[in-house]
Amino acid sequence: MPRWPLVAREQELNAFCNALRSRRSRGFMVVGPAGVGKSRLAEECLSRAVKAGHRVGRATATAAAAAVPLGAIAHLIPAGVDLSDPVEGFAKVAAALYQGDRRPWVIYVDDLHLLDTTSVMLLRQLMDGGIVRLVGTLPTGETTSPGFQALTRGDAVCRIELEKFCQSQVEQVLQAALGGSIGRHTLRLLSEASGGNALFLRELVRASVASGALISDGEVWHLAPGRQLPGSARLTELMSAHLDAYGPDARSALELLALCGPLPLQEMQTIASMEILADLEQTGVISTTQAGRRTVVALAHPMFGEMLRSGVPALRRRNILLTQAERVEAYGARRRGDALQIATWRLAATGTADPALLQQAAKLARSAHDYPHAISLLEALPEQLHTVESRLLLGEAFSQMGGWKQAEAAFIEAEGLAKDDHERLVIALARTANLAWSNADRAQVLRANDGAARLVASPADHHTIQINEGFLRVVGGELVQGLALLENLRVEPENPKQTWLQAALMKPAALALSGRAQEAATWTEQAHAAHMALNDISLLPHPAIHRIPLILALTEMGQLADACVLADDTYTQLTDSCMIVRAWTAFLRGRAEWLAGHPATARRWHAEAAVLARTIDHAKVLRPALAGLAASAAVLGDLTAAETALDEYRTISPSNGLMSNAEESLAEAWLLAGRGNLVDARAVLRHSANDARSQGQLASEALLLTDMARLSGAKEAAPRLAEISQICDGSFVVARARFAAALATNDPTQLLEASEELDFLGADLLAAEAATTAASALRRAGHSRQSTAATRRAAQIAVRCRSAHTPLLTTAEATASLTAREREIALLAAAGAASKSIATTLRLSVRTVDNHLQHAYTKMGVVTRGELAATLRAELS
Repeated sequence: MPRWPLVAREQELNAFCNALRSRRSRGFMVVGPAGVGKSRLAEECLSRAVKAGHRVGRATATAAAAAVPLGAIAHLIPAGVDLSDPVEGFAKVAAALYQGDRRPWVIYVDDLHLLDTTSVMLLRQLMDGGIVRLVGTLPTGETTSPGFQALTRGDAVCRIELEKFCQSQVEQVLQAALGGSIGRHTLRLLSEASGGNALFLRELVRASVASGALISDGEVWHLAPGRQLPGSARLTELMSAHLDAYGPDARSALELLALCGPLPLQEMQTIASMEILADLEQTGVISTTQAGRRTVVALAHPMFGEMLRSGVPALRRRNILLTQAERVEAYGARRRGDALQIATWRLAATGTADPALLQQAAKLARSAHDYPHAISLLEALPEQLHTVESRLLLGEAFSQMGGWKQAEAAFIEAEGLAKDDHERLVIALARTANLAWSNADRAQVLRANDGAARLVASPADHHTIQINEGFLRVVGGELVQGLALLENLRVEPENPKQTWLQAALMKPAALALSGRAQEAATWTEQAHAAHMALNDISLLPHPAIHRIPLILALTEMGQLADACVLADDTYTQLTDSCMIVRAWTAFLRGRAEWLAGHPATARRWHAEAAVLARTIDHAKVLRPALAGLAASAAVLGDLTAAETALDEYRTISPSNGLMSNAEESLAEAWLLAGRGNLVDARAVLRHSANDARSQGQLASEALLLTDMARLSGAKEAAPRLAEISQICDGSFVVARARFAAALATNDPTQLLEASEELDFLGADLLAAEAATTAASALRRAGHSRQSTAATRRAAQIAVRCRSAHTPLLTTAEATASLTAREREIALLAAAGAASKSIATTLRLSVRTVDNHLQHAYTKMGVVTRGELAATLRAELS
């Protein structure tokens, strides 16, 4: 991997450039911890100085060079200067370097604190004389060295404290280094593992790419399924440099933290003295935080733990783990998480633990949504000691991880252990949920629920089966039938709670997709609060799951920015093992960005959702994610990427899912539009809008009809959109209906009003298209000043859409004088279609096509198809 570009340091570079331009400036000092990128920043500063016309020099101070006066900077001193008399020699150096009114030298010295006294005195004199601007680096903690104090005194020396990268800066660095987007989950892992240290990050990425752990699917870089971030010899060397200097007591404390931490300070003091622990904290090896009344100690850097664990021999590891387990047991193991820790330590030490402890620990792990941990604890149970409860726990944990087949096997084993119909009912309900989220077809899922119905006799159990069926039907895309069954679902939790939680998730989702977004938002807020109040360790879904329908509801209400913020917050809350919830959150984030008119961001999130869905073989989200990715790529003009995503999409069997399959047609429609074939694009959207209508999915129907209007089908789409706007709540569908009506009449006043309304809602691409179309209509009417203002408005909004290419944006001005038929033929011709092909597509004669094309040439002032394409600014594949 080549040298990494310097990014995420713009503020620091701007500070240097300002200092370089200032006549008063004498120096620029970069201070920070090891590996943070001080030298890399200083090198870039030197490059900026060269570009600004300064002469430059470099030096590296070392302990060895410090033993010799001027040892580090001897090569910078002009030849022939005698320094036996420092006073006279320094003056000669200054005279030799000074060249009239030319710009001063910029000298970069790495590790300033190691400079010898003579070098410090010479550099300070050259700085004070305005002959040299000094750029220096210094590790944190060395700012009290006499040399540094001498070189940095006075306000003419700018000092920068270089911090570790935050996660957003890590993302910038990785995108620049890898040449593509990075998956959010992988980004978080790399950010946490590196601790924001630029050097560690670079080594981690290099090792990950070389080992094949970090891969790209053409859209995003992500960690390969089943792989972890690898170590490397270079990383081990870097870590060892931090840790090798400590004695046996400190080493014992660090090994304990690596294997069992974080731990209370009280427990750490049984291993090492307070003096040793304070020294470890001072040197940045451990850190402390306050958790209530307890002080908790942890390793300061994740990589320290990796290196320490790898160096602990097997028997010593066993002894440390068992001793720590016994220590916590001796305290009474009263804290809520103690059972999980003890079971984990004993299992890691000996491969076994008390069966009751394992089951208790598995419940705690599941409560923390750490499903892999729960699985490892339950699989350690001897076969003969498994119970219905343990098998049920195991199946549900597998299901949350997307292990549909393993979950089904666990449920079957649980069924074999069941003693009565109540236990069988609980197992059957869990099994139907697993089937619903898997790739099983709707008929199979409903048959499983019918089987559960045969196990019940009481009215309460019949009600449970009813709401479970409602949940299953909504998951399967049957909104009308599902909502009817969930009509009497209470906001207050019902028993069994697991079934209520699932139904409480799907009811507001169905409401939002049915056009009842405001009701959905209210319902999901109440359901989320009820979930949070349960405080029951046996509950499976992460509470953030109840944010999914709220993201959907906010999107449909037109609160697009709020929907995106909520999706980001939800995604951040989710643990690594909440795969299903993360996949759906990423998809809905992409869908919100699509509706906001940000195809580049939508593409990024749909690609993220696709990566997650592939990992767990989740077709219900993979198909719509790929379709969203393809549509976004097509709008960005990347037809090759759109075709690639569609090719994968077509290999996946259609599944009945929450999101309407009708919306997936956006991919094909926008690919056709990108090729100039608006006729077939509209046909695809028309057919899909009818499907959405038949399924009661008014939100999807409105989306599809809006895009149909944007592709020259406004007169056909506007009446039905107006009807939907009277049915659905929220301002977004109303704004889109007005936009379609304005397009149908080509009324510039209405178009500008629609643009303002859509701009207020955050639907940027629609707002830009409305303003662009208004500008064309005004120009045709001879209102040049108003047209110019509308064009300026469109351009300002379109900047937010990041290179979006739609027919309304790219052709409205160029084809303003064309009739609708001439415009349609011009688009197809610009995309490379021959007259015969155009005639077949539009059901016209070739002669008619050529006549319309000639009229278009004349109006647009072009004579060839190549000139036509250039004028339209079409992105040809």
